Amino acid sequence: MIKLILLLFSFFIFPSIMISHTQTPGRQGEWHLLQESIGISAMHMQLLHNNKVVIYDRTDFGRSNLSLPGGQCRFDPHDRVLKVDCTAHSIIYNIAANTFQPLKVQTDTWCSSGALLPNGTLVQTGGYNDGDHVLRTYTPCDDDICDWVEFRQYLSRRRWYATDQILPDGRIIIVGGRGEFSYEFYPNHPPTRYFLLEFLRHTNDENENNLYPFLHLLPDGNLFIFANTRAILFDYNLNQVIREYPEIPGGDARNYPSSGSSVLLPLDENGDINRDVEVVVCGGAPKTAFPLARQGILITSSSTCGRLRVNDQKPLWVMEGMPIPRVMGDMLLLPTGDIIIINGAQRGTAGWELASEPATTPIIYRPYEVQSWRYSVMTPSARPRMYHSTAILLPDGRVLVGGSNPHIYYNFTGVEFPTDLSLEAFSPPYLSTEYSSIRPRILAFKERIKYGETLFVKFSLQNLLAQKAVSVRIVAPSFTTHSFSMNHRMVVLRMVGFSSENSDTYTSKVAGPSTMNIAPPGYYLLFVVHAGIPSYGEWVHIE
Repeated sequence: MIKLILLLFSFFIFPSIMISHTQTPGRQGEWHLLQESIGISAMHMQLLHNNKVVIYDRTDFGRSNLSLPGGQCRFDPHDRVLKVDCTAHSIIYNIAANTFQPLKVQTDTWCSSGALLPNGTLVQTGGYNDGDHVLRTYTPCDDDICDWVEFRQYLSRRRWYATDQILPDGRIIIVGGRGEFSYEFYPNHPPTRYFLLEFLRHTNDENENNLYPFLHLLPDGNLFIFANTRAILFDYNLNQVIREYPEIPGGDARNYPSSGSSVLLPLDENGDINRDVEVVVCGGAPKTAFPLARQGILITSSSTCGRLRVNDQKPLWVMEGMPIPRVMGDMLLLPTGDIIIINGAQRGTAGWELASEPATTPIIYRPYEVQSWRYSVMTPSARPRMYHSTAILLPDGRVLVGGSNPHIYYNFTGVEFPTDLSLEAFSPPYLSTEYSSIRPRILAFKERIKYGETLFVKFSLQNLLAQKAVSVRIVAPSFTTHSFSMNHRMVVLRMVGFSSENSDTYTSKVAGPSTMNIAPPGYYLLFVVHAGIPSYGEWVHIE
């Protein structure tokens, strides 16, 4: 009873920080090793709606530690390391069983990009060498016999270090790449197969600090594009820049190789969804970090975050300081609407052997809290996650973390930061067992959602603190690589009604997303959040 009273006091006095600052086990999060080795380095990750994760690295840096089944081999006469490779460079990971099996990818996927189609198929684009014009698909299946399907020379331009974004009409836009100042679509429609984007040329400095540009689809259907230090609002249908935003202050570059990260803050349909659109960019490195690192001089990474309300009449960046500097960090939206910043380094830049001082300590960033309560430092991992590390949100609220291959080949010994083939899970503070009594559990929901329709989400809850403490939200799973979680977004659904059946069973009546611009069609994780504690996520399909 005393514990419940304390929880009630914490919620009503400081509702958004009730799980942040008391020194109790689990309050700084917990790490769990899932697999000591999956055989490959997790450079790229995508969560699928069958609760499995596609993971892959690259094909051109030697044999992995995982053989292809049945004596299969990959034959590539152009490979610079192995012409014949009988090892896997991709896997499918089963979350519930904590098992994995190899997949066969034929062409080089290094530094590629991806997005999910509305039917849940992963479309993966580009790569290096023989893979730079390739489009690949992976369609989830229940019998585990599905594998990559590759379409060579599908892409009109070389897409290496490009970014993908699902669009409201179900197409995928593919933007940029090394030396490519253009974009194209999947599916493509000849004869006009690609379109020039001069913004990418103008932001491309001598260190190419505009690779993997940050893309966010806004509620008006246009794209926010950030590269290097600049951003635009872009109409991809008319190939027209609608608006140029002020340069982010401080001069630090935010895109590869000065790799920061970015998220679009949750879109809340209970308020003015167009007025309140806000983008956050955190971390990065000075523009000179890359050439200096190649000379052996590793300078301190950026320790700032910038926030921009993109639809303000006169938008200005609001700058904040992070507890530690970070380059190559991954930013993810947690079910609560908070942001986790994880992985990376405190000095140097992305690239082979070009960083030091691993940033092993995750940070929880609460964007709606007062400045003095905004950041919380979590429990550090024992494993450095440097260049080519990744992180994605799992349905149960954990964060899956893997990768780290800061070398041109697999190097497991004789280097300061060996190649890491492990998978870990970080459990944020909200998963602590002490919150079991205020954790919602979804009992019934509609698996297929239409835009604007009324939905009933039934859940159980032992101790309801307040009706206003309950929200229902959907999260799009990300394709994560090179410090950016592509297509990652959250929509807080509009609350229409609330009722209780008995002392521990409740129903939230909410409206489905109002437009395809706010939530493009596809699979999303549905969460009920109560007083900062989320339920486990359930898959819904928006049609």
